[in-house]
Amino acid sequence: MGFEKSRILFSALLWLAAGALAASAGTSERAWVASVVLLLAGIIVAWPLTQSHVIAASVPEPSPPPDARRLAILQAQFEHLPVAAWVQVNHQTPQPLSSRARRLAAPGGVQDPEALYELLRTSDRSGPVGLNTERGSERWLLRRQPLALDGQAQTLLVMVPLEQELESESLRAWQQLAQVLTHEIMNSLTPIKSLSGTALTLLNEPGGAAMLRTALEAIDRRAGSLSSFVGTYRQVSRWPPPVLAPVDLQSLFNSLNQAVGAAWSARGGEVRFELGSPSLRLLADEGQLEQALLALFANAEQATANLDTPRLWVQARQGRGGRLQITVRDNGPGVPSGLERQIFLPFFSAREGGQGIGLTVVRQLVYGMGGRVRHVRPLEGGAAFVLSF
Repeated sequence: MGFEKSRILFSALLWLAAGALAASAGTSERAWVASVVLLLAGIIVAWPLTQSHVIAASVPEPSPPPDARRLAILQAQFEHLPVAAWVQVNHQTPQPLSSRARRLAAPGGVQDPEALYELLRTSDRSGPVGLNTERGSERWLLRRQPLALDGQAQTLLVMVPLEQELESESLRAWQQLAQVLTHEIMNSLTPIKSLSGTALTLLNEPGGAAMLRTALEAIDRRAGSLSSFVGTYRQVSRWPPPVLAPVDLQSLFNSLNQAVGAAWSARGGEVRFELGSPSLRLLADEGQLEQALLALFANAEQATANLDTPRLWVQARQGRGGRLQITVRDNGPGVPSGLERQIFLPFFSAREGGQGIGLTVVRQLVYGMGGRVRHVRPLEGGAAFVLSF
C-alpha cells in the first residue's frame, strides 16, 4: 500500500511539472516537447495502478469457502443425533453437541443436571450408567472417546438410552417364555383333569375298579411328566457359576473326539476337529465349555439322524480383533426359516418330541464365561453355531 501511495505522488509531481512547463513554454518547441515527455512519464508511472483497480473490479465477490458450508452441515447433523453427545476440553465442563444432550439437562430431563455433568466429568470408563430422570430411574450406555485436536486433550462423550429397548426385549422374552411354559404345563394338566373326572365317575359304578386303575396310572404318568418338566426348568435356571482357567483347546478337542468320534463312525459318519493353531488357549471353565459343546454335538446328532453319511465339523480359530471363535457345524437340514431367534428359548424345539433345553443350556454356559453364541446359516446347508469369546 505504501508503494502505491509513492507512485501516485510521483505521478502527480510529473503532471504538475508538465503543466507548469507548458504554461511557460510560449512558442518554444523544446519546452513543449519536454512538457509532453513529463506528461507521458506521469501516465507510465500511474498506469499499473489503473490496471490493478480494473482487475480488482473484474474479480467477482468470493463465495464462502466450502469448509464453512460443510461445517454448517455437520453442526446441523450433530444437532439431530438420536443420542446425547458432548465434547469435553481439558477436563472442563462438557459442552452439548446434540439437542438430545440439551434436553437431558433441561427441565423434564434428569432431576439433577449437576450430577449428570459430574458423572460425565469424572467417569473414567465406558459402560452402562443409571440416571434419575423425571420419568424415574433409567439405564443409559456411556461411551468415551479421547482425542487430541489442535494440541488440546478432548473427549467425546455419547450416551445411548437403553431403558425402552431393554424393557421391550425383556417383555418379549417373558411373553415367549410364558407361552412355552403354558403350552407344556397345559399338555399335562388337561389330561390330568379329564382323567380325574373319569376316575370320580368310576367310583360310583360297580365293576369299575379295573378302569379306575387305568385312569389313576395315566394320571400318575402325566403328573410324573409335569414334575420332570419342572425339575428340568430348575436345572436350567440354577447352573453353577463358572471357574475360569486357561484351557488348552488341542487337549480339549482330543478328549471330545474320543467321547463322540466312535459313535459317529458307527453311524457311517465322521467328526472332524480343526485348530487354527495348535497353541490356542482360552480362559474358560473347561467342564462347562465341554458341556456346552457336547450339547451342540447332541443337537447335530439328532439333526443328522436320517442321513447315510452324517458329518460334524468343529473348528477353533482366532477371529477379527483377536476374539477366539469355536464353530460347530453339521450337514443336517438346518434350522427352519423364521425360527432362528426362537431356538434359544427354553423348552422351544423345532424337532418333534424335542425338550428344547439344549441350546438354552449352551447359551447360559457360554454367556457365564463371558462369551456369546449365535446361529449362522452356512451356504453349503446344514446348521452352524458360533461360540465367540
